[in-house]
Amino acid sequence: MPDDDRRFAVLNEQKRQIMRRALALARSVEGRTSPRPPVGAILVHNGQIVGQGATAPPYGPHAEALALSAAGSRAQGADLYVTLEPCCIALHTPPCTTALIAAGVRRVVVAARDPNPRVDGRGLEQLRRAGLLVELLDEEDPLARQARELLRPFATFIRAQRPYVTAKWAMTLDGKIAARTGDAFWISGPQARAWAHALRDRVDAILIGAGTARRDDPLLTVRLGAGSQRRARLQPPRRLIITGSGLLAPQLRLLNTPEEAETWLLIGEQVPAERRAALARPGVRLIEVPCEPTGRVDLRLALQRLASEGLMHILLEGGAALTGSAFDCGCIDRVAVIVAPTLIGGASAPVPLAGQGLPYLKLAATLCHRRIRSLGNDLLIEGEVSYRLPAAGLGLSPEAEKAI
Repeated sequence: MPDDDRRFAVLNEQKRQIMRRALALARSVEGRTSPRPPVGAILVHNGQIVGQGATAPPYGPHAEALALSAAGSRAQGADLYVTLEPCCIALHTPPCTTALIAAGVRRVVVAARDPNPRVDGRGLEQLRRAGLLVELLDEEDPLARQARELLRPFATFIRAQRPYVTAKWAMTLDGKIAARTGDAFWISGPQARAWAHALRDRVDAILIGAGTARRDDPLLTVRLGAGSQRRARLQPPRRLIITGSGLLAPQLRLLNTPEEAETWLLIGEQVPAERRAALARPGVRLIEVPCEPTGRVDLRLALQRLASEGLMHILLEGGAALTGSAFDCGCIDRVAVIVAPTLIGGASAPVPLAGQGLPYLKLAATLCHRRIRSLGNDLLIEGEVSYRLPAAGLGLSPEAEKAI
């Protein structure tokens, strides 16, 4: 890291308001830019906004390029406020650093460094060498934290070579996701359900297990209320079902509604040809993934395959077996839990996480960057999952258990 990267920007309230607006631009395209990060950029000249932009859909112009295009000649001597360090490498579009230098931009204020190791400070250094004033927000600045939160799916995608996984569930106060009869409609209230649809709109795909598909027969669509400020999508989130056996009823709605969204079936390699043929139809894509000795699809390999398809952020909506498996292999990055102020009891009523689980409380995963707020009568708890065991798997060998 260059030494002058330690000179952090201190913004007055007017400049902070501009950066907040840039962050809002970035949020408006969440779920629409993969495999690139959502970025917002604003050009200001003599106190006036002369251009702004947010990352275009896959392989379109970057936010900085759109802001420069809107500003035209007014970019000369302007200040750029951008949520992510400008790129300095040419992939599908020219480097933004080159465009900013050529346009005569005077100052660049950056909320967060690029988590891509190929950039990570090099863009800032290139701009400085060209004579531009470069200001980077302190990592502890609330605006910088917001920018990094927007970038977490991209950072996981780049560094771990898999999508960022947010696990979402609704449960009663006694930790049940359904009654002992399987009835789960509805645990949460209307405000919480509306929030859940807004969350779906910010991801690339929604993942469920075969058990949930059979039991609930969901559509997994996005239904936003009137007046939504979200930008239009090129396509809705893909609907994913993971099934080692391929045993799915052909009449499931997910298999028969291509007009709603694409459905991808992550099936075991050993699924017989006749069973695959029964699942093949318009709007349904079959993706083969190796299975574990138990016959279940290897979740880590499935996630790697989804990353190779350009999916950067996946919403895991259960059920308990799949969510538990994802937890066991350390693949849940964030949780969003809706807690209803109700009690239903029942020893056989399902809980959110099945799987192997952890043997000792001292090994419990914790939540960092927590947020807790009310959604009508319900409570929303969100946070990043911090594991105390390596992400390669949370289970312990007998030898390891003895050592604790």
